[in-house]
Amino acid sequence: MRTKSTDQNTINVITLGCSKNVYDSEVLMGQLRANNKKVVHEKEGNIVVINTCGFIDNAKEESVNTILEQIQRKEAGAIDKVYVTGCLSERYKPDLQKEIPQVDEYFGTTDLPQLLKVLGADYKHELVGERILTTPKHFAYLKVSEGCDRPCSFCAIPLMRGKHRSTPIEELVTQAQQLAQNGVKELILIAQDLTYYGLDLYKERKLADLLRALVAVDGIEWIRLHYAFPTGFPENVLQVIREESKICLYLDIPLQHIADTVLKSMRRGTTKEKTTQLLKKFRAEVPGIVLRTTLIVGYPGETESDFEILKSWVKEMRFERLGCFTYSHEENTHAFGLEDNVPHEVKVQRMNEIMEIQSQISWEHNQSLIGFTFQCLIDRKEGAHYVGRTFMDSPDVDNEVWIDATSHYLKPGTFVPIEIIEANDFDLVGKPIQQ
Repeated sequence: MRTKSTDQNTINVITLGCSKNVYDSEVLMGQLRANNKKVVHEKEGNIVVINTCGFIDNAKEESVNTILEQIQRKEAGAIDKVYVTGCLSERYKPDLQKEIPQVDEYFGTTDLPQLLKVLGADYKHELVGERILTTPKHFAYLKVSEGCDRPCSFCAIPLMRGKHRSTPIEELVTQAQQLAQNGVKELILIAQDLTYYGLDLYKERKLADLLRALVAVDGIEWIRLHYAFPTGFPENVLQVIREESKICLYLDIPLQHIADTVLKSMRRGTTKEKTTQLLKKFRAEVPGIVLRTTLIVGYPGETESDFEILKSWVKEMRFERLGCFTYSHEENTHAFGLEDNVPHEVKVQRMNEIMEIQSQISWEHNQSLIGFTFQCLIDRKEGAHYVGRTFMDSPDVDNEVWIDATSHYLKPGTFVPIEIIEANDFDLVGKPIQQ
């Protein structure tokens, strides 16, 4: 017997994990809407689709807990069906079917047509770029490729997403045009590896060509680059960033570590010297560029000496944006054959030390911004404040600019010149400049 009133014939899509999952959920929802299905995102519906993440332990745990929560709701009669898709389902489908058989059906990352069929919809090939945005309507993720050909020892993404597959430039331009027509002003380019873009389709790296095509799209004002692999970075991209004002002076380049012994074991295809020279080249050729990176501590065999090298390098390079994670020992990866010999408490201690260093760097960088005015994209109103971002900041992971909403009226989704008047470690306070 139904215990809770839930919209009938409504499909509720729940998204977990990274921005690539956000994109996939939006495509799924666009397909469902084109089939005249009623679809919502993380609201109430009697049919639930969970788009899972299977990247590291914490993400897997969150995905499993979400599945179990929805199964409980199904057993209580609050919902009718539970379907699971995404990376966790791709990677662990047989185990999940055995351990959580109450799920109506599991689908992998490339099973969208089959999932749609079960939901009573047809996969429409002609829907290039048709999505229901789950982000604020003024920014959107643009996934330029799927999968990854890199051999990184710690990473399970190729197991879940397959080999690298670029989307043609023409198709991405069409998507960007449709997004712009719907009010999107900022495109955030995402992929497992941006720098590999085009190698499979065009037999050469084509990220620079893609960027030149996208800046020509009317209505798009910011283009932001995420997840660029350092090895084989196409340096003609730097010229495009420097010359095209629509491209934010911002680059997300996950480096993972810097000690040569760890980089070699990680199979990153680079060295400390090469990486350092690359970053110096970025800063020399694109003055004012903001670099974001992510690091892994506690990788198998990481010694105190390796960690000291990493700490010293973080202090030396002074990344404007940096995140740090503890190593997760993942089945079927190359590193799984190594002994996970750094104790958990040591991993956490090392992560905290890196973030303490970064906190000071970030504070000093933010202090240097006081008194300067930046064009800010206003994302939302939150309580008594408007919250926006400068070109230096990507949604959800970087700094935000907080503006007093009791003294000023701003419209979310617009660009406003904001003078920075206060700053702390990871956020800024600003006021609008009258034009």
